[in-house]
Amino acid sequence: MVTSRKGAGGKTAAAKKKAGAAGPDLVQLLTPEGDLVEHPDYSIDLSPEEYRGLYRDMVLVRRIDAEGTALQRQGELGLWAPLLGQEAAQVGSGRAQTAEDYAFPTYREHGVAWCRDVDPVNLLGMFRGVNNGGWDPNEKNFHLYTIVIGSQTLHATGYAMGMQRDGREAAVIAYFGDGASSQGDVNEAFVFASVNNAPVVFFCQNNQWAISEPNERQFRVPLYQRAAGFGFPGVRVDGNDVLACLAVTRAALEHSRSGNGPILVEAFTYRMGAHTTTDDPTRYRSSEELEEWKAKDPIMRMRSFLEKNKYADEAFFTEVDTEADTVAADIRARCVALPDPKPISIFDHVYAEPHPLMDEERAEYGAYWESFEGAH
Repeated sequence: MVTSRKGAGGKTAAAKKKAGAAGPDLVQLLTPEGDLVEHPDYSIDLSPEEYRGLYRDMVLVRRIDAEGTALQRQGELGLWAPLLGQEAAQVGSGRAQTAEDYAFPTYREHGVAWCRDVDPVNLLGMFRGVNNGGWDPNEKNFHLYTIVIGSQTLHATGYAMGMQRDGREAAVIAYFGDGASSQGDVNEAFVFASVNNAPVVFFCQNNQWAISEPNERQFRVPLYQRAAGFGFPGVRVDGNDVLACLAVTRAALEHSRSGNGPILVEAFTYRMGAHTTTDDPTRYRSSEELEEWKAKDPIMRMRSFLEKNKYADEAFFTEVDTEADTVAADIRARCVALPDPKPISIFDHVYAEPHPLMDEERAEYGAYWESFEGAH
């Protein structure tokens, strides 16, 4: 159970410490050392099994992500966008969603996809160039990945307005990064969502770097404070604290579901790897900065919490690591076995119904392709 009222839940064997080290504006429930702390507005009380489940999610997601990077380095993928370091923000917010809620991702939300039961091979297939996503968004309530920076926030706002008019008791969550906050689409989405009181949670993973541009080149005030200028609330959460991300996102989704309009959640985290596999982060950030954030690793702090409270033993951690390796081997085998689509199939899903121009272009391209020896 997660609540957004002071004093509810959250009792554990570990002695609670007063929040303060995290800063007054940052919602934190679990310190980097693995200790629960109190917050005046958010609290959490889960079963040991649920705590272990969050740890398992993060470990498996990190292992899937590492396999994606390895596959790209070995020539099996054209590109991969790593999420290393952002597991808590994605798993916490992903597990906060109900089955009726709908998520609009960017191209890095592999952890959210995992929480929405999207087969990781579908993600790999897209970066391999053999599908356009491969999952049914309406089955998973998880939209296809969006490559155009920030445009998914407008899609999410429009979808939320549609749900609002249909009278559905659900909310939409739109993911984007700190760099996307400078895009016009994101700011236009804020305007539309605000004036229409749309049930949408804008979830910004502030990983400190917009490719090679640091926060100070993107904005002069904390991101979550931007919401006030559009007329809706904003909150900043420790994006490396899976418990805080879960609590804050659940409360935010309930806020929007209940007819209170949009809300902005800024998950303050760090991209420990490259922006994509075409990027070299050593060219623009220091090793000292990276080491500082490694000490805040979301998985290690959750492991410390489980160990301190005796919610898990060494056998559990070994079992999770073994499962992670098994999952990685499985998705690798299935990824490299994916068949290459026929070039002509690029025309298949451009329009839902037959289109004369598309039919003409398909025929021309088909004839061109057939002219090559061994085209079959």
